[in-house]
Amino acid sequence: MKIARIDTYLVPPRWLFCRIETDDGVVGWGEPVVEGRAEVVRSAVDVLSEYLIGQDPLRIQDHWQVLTKGGFYRGGPILSSAVAGLDQALWDIAGKALGVPVHRLLGGPVRDRVRVYAWVGGDEPAQLREQVQAQVEAGFTAVKMNGAGRTAPITTPAQTAAVVDRVAAVREVLGPHRDVAIDFHGRFSAANARRVLHELVPLHPLFVEEPVLPEQSHLLAGLVDATPVPLATGERLYSRTDFLPALTAGIAVAQPDLSHAGGISEVTRIASLAETFGAQLAPHCPLGPIALAASLQVAFSTPNFLIQEQSRGIHYNKEADLLSYLVDAEPFRFTDGHAHRTDLPGLGITLDEQAVRAADRSGHAWRNPVWRHADGSFAEW
Repeated sequence: MKIARIDTYLVPPRWLFCRIETDDGVVGWGEPVVEGRAEVVRSAVDVLSEYLIGQDPLRIQDHWQVLTKGGFYRGGPILSSAVAGLDQALWDIAGKALGVPVHRLLGGPVRDRVRVYAWVGGDEPAQLREQVQAQVEAGFTAVKMNGAGRTAPITTPAQTAAVVDRVAAVREVLGPHRDVAIDFHGRFSAANARRVLHELVPLHPLFVEEPVLPEQSHLLAGLVDATPVPLATGERLYSRTDFLPALTAGIAVAQPDLSHAGGISEVTRIASLAETFGAQLAPHCPLGPIALAASLQVAFSTPNFLIQEQSRGIHYNKEADLLSYLVDAEPFRFTDGHAHRTDLPGLGITLDEQAVRAADRSGHAWRNPVWRHADGSFAEW
């Protein structure tokens, strides 16, 4: 069996899919994308495909080594995301060729269902009570929200209180037996994060995500020491070496993205590294169905897994949603806030290829917003 063809599809709302086909007709799917830079990742996939065409698709680990280390210049989100999607597709092919789900190839399942959470509130959190109540009624036991929109380096008492009041409102709807995770999204300075974290302690967040920017990982240890709130990070970290300083600093939750951090191959290694530090795995995934399917395969086989992000109804999904390109939605039918394990081969989903090709004809040019403070200076989104 040899790799015969690799194609990419730019599909709304902001995703990129890749399709690998072998000479005997086995097809694997992956999702290589950097949100807002999908076209650039598409070009990277094209370049990497030059190596893969004609190769044995089952030599996944060897291909991962060549794709990540075969060039003199390494790393970064574009390359690692291109590799991630190709890696997902190769695992999908392996599972289909052998007639087993990927989680069995990773050592077998350690759980029968995976807890998932839903997003509420949007980029600039609003109308939270109604959205949280809707997710509770849908059976979810956990939600995630942004802590704030545009955020000053040092907030006023009123701005700090607004963050806390929003979380308090969510906690009131959830009650004591459900969870709220709070995403600071790198919008907070370390000083501001320390101040707000102190005020959030009584509301018992599941975790606070990206309390500072990823390039400020050297500040995480001070924040860990300053608060009992579990801290999480990782959506903008792309390898084990990127995660090592954050884990050494004492984060409680590692959040690699299966479409950014080198795919299934590297995320399983990140999970093992995190386990040595007593950290839990909660993969980042505000993306499409292939990324989620890959994340779930890892979750089913990872002992130190905590909870899984998923994008159904997320505020970015304007023109298409999580189920738009699937033949069968059953793998993503969440019951009591959980996704249930199946023995479907490969990644466990079937893409509607006709719908994918039709969507690619119009494509998309999604870009994240550029925010500014009231004085006109750049603000972190």
